[in-house]
Amino acid sequence: MAGRVVTPIAALLLTGCVVGPKYHPPAVQAPPAYKETGDWKPAQPNDQNLGGSWWTIFQDPQLNALEEQVNVSNQNLKAAEAQFRQARAALRYYRADYYPTVTAAPSATRERISSHRPPPNSIFNGITYNDFVLPFDVSYQADVWGRVRKNVESYREQAQASAADLATVNLSMHADLAVDYFQARSLDAEEQLLNSTVKEYQQALELNESRFLGGIASEVEVEQARTILQTTQAEAIDVGVARAQYEHAVAILVGKPPAEFTLPPLPLTAPPPHIPIGLPSQLLERRPDIAAAERLVASANAQIGVAKSAYYPVISLGASGGFESSAITTLINGPSGLWSIGLSAVGTVFDVGRRRAFTDEARAAYDSQVANYRQVVLNGFQQVEDNLAAVRILENEAKVQNEAVAAAQRSLDLSIIRYKGGVTSYLEVITAQNAALTDEVTAVNILGRRMANTVLLIQALGGGWDRSSLPERPECCGKLASSTGP
Repeated sequence: MAGRVVTPIAALLLTGCVVGPKYHPPAVQAPPAYKETGDWKPAQPNDQNLGGSWWTIFQDPQLNALEEQVNVSNQNLKAAEAQFRQARAALRYYRADYYPTVTAAPSATRERISSHRPPPNSIFNGITYNDFVLPFDVSYQADVWGRVRKNVESYREQAQASAADLATVNLSMHADLAVDYFQARSLDAEEQLLNSTVKEYQQALELNESRFLGGIASEVEVEQARTILQTTQAEAIDVGVARAQYEHAVAILVGKPPAEFTLPPLPLTAPPPHIPIGLPSQLLERRPDIAAAERLVASANAQIGVAKSAYYPVISLGASGGFESSAITTLINGPSGLWSIGLSAVGTVFDVGRRRAFTDEARAAYDSQVANYRQVVLNGFQQVEDNLAAVRILENEAKVQNEAVAAAQRSLDLSIIRYKGGVTSYLEVITAQNAALTDEVTAVNILGRRMANTVLLIQALGGGWDRSSLPERPECCGKLASSTGP
């Protein structure tokens, strides 16, 4: 009989409407093309795709090995992964509201009633008895107005945002490693250049000392040669400061103490590869930070529905049953059974505008998330434009700087010929040497900046990540399919 009563009531409670606005992604205006592409070659179908392991596009085995260690040992990445698991657990916690709660509280007592307990002459006075109880209680709050569904929807979208945050941290850690790595290699190239220049200056000093002993050159010229030699030696030594710092930074990114890590010197020589550039509209699907911001907008929209459900009564179904007997041997018997079932509805009649304030707060939070999402999109466009401009301009600068290096070398060669022929003083040679070295160091630094900006461009484009890698149901999936790409 009880089952026939519960079934139609439960069916009635499970059906209902969902209050709150239907979600639509906020509209954003994406330009048809990037401003700074200029004559950038459009990506062709056969171009190398960035993919998840985007760093392989640089074809550097040492970099590849280091980047793989980030996935295993980077602590920031581990913290972001733990935060994602925390968001999944919160979702599962609120998802449990879909189902009834069942509790059991078995008890066993032995009690004696006082013989003088009022009323006098009661048949129970002076009796000693046992009481064995095996009760079960079922409570269920019907989701008639969609409060639970909206709340679960909100936490599911927050978990998806956390998954996108994990991808953002992952992309950032890999990009930071690549930038630090290429900066270290750029300093290796600069140190190599300075050390080779020191050898040339050492030979020049020996030549001037020989000329001085032969009475051809003055002591002033010898000291001038010694000065530029020692100055360049100091510059070569000073490079080690920044180089050591970048090595330490790489060690931390791969999860190792700097004392246990060494980055072998490898001078940077090759220019950066070509990076395929998509359309601005594709950026909305390829940047994890944009996806995270959009998921938070959806979560805030669902919270408006949660707030609106407070205007409607809370309908609850309660049932209890079990067994009770004075003897343990007759506890699980039909006559020992007991049960009750009930339905209740609780609604707020007057709350001095509290529910309206709660709804207004939810709407304001939604508007805030929409504005934040649009700002994240704008920042994404800016970062792509900034790094496109940097890559393009630095490439042009590198071409001009290489011509300047060649011109400075020709000037130095002519000055040395003039000095050996006695036409000019050694000061002209020193001036030409300084100019040539400055131009060569500048060329090396430009190459390092080009590599760094190429990495930052890849990061701005999303590093090969795609929105389709977000888990549709984070409450039931084991792990993300990939934290580095689709």
